[in-house]
Amino acid sequence: MATIFTRIIQGEIPSYKIAEDKDYYAFLDINPLALGHVLVVPKKETDYIFDLGDELLAGMIVFSKKIAKAIGKVVPCKKVGVAVLGLEVPHAHIHLIPINDLGDINFGKPKLKFTEEEFKAVAKKIIEAL
Repeated sequence: MATIFTRIIQGEIPSYKIAEDKDYYAFLDINPLALGHVLVVPKKETDYIFDLGDELLAGMIVFSKKIAKAIGKVVPCKKVGVAVLGLEVPHAHIHLIPINDLGDINFGKPKLKFTEEEFKAVAKKIIEAL
């Protein structure tokens, strides 16, 4: 059975897409730690990020870098943090999270809620910054 991320990539489940190429897909996390929290996933469904081939893993980091730079341009933050947990969904993914201090990347915190308009607005700004 396909993961939720594969279903998002295939368009079965809607997402706030930020970027896509032949190998990767990036979209806003709908249960974010911060406004502008983006998930980057490989299109190849692989559970553990370190099971990805070297070329695909390296490309995922480079793809993520472009998106992180765009997030940093439009979301007020000191840095864009990077996290790889791999426990929530059995599909490798990278979290890109705008942060101002260490506590901002605590996945134990309650997730934030934003309106559809807020998600669309930040997605548009990130896309334009790419």
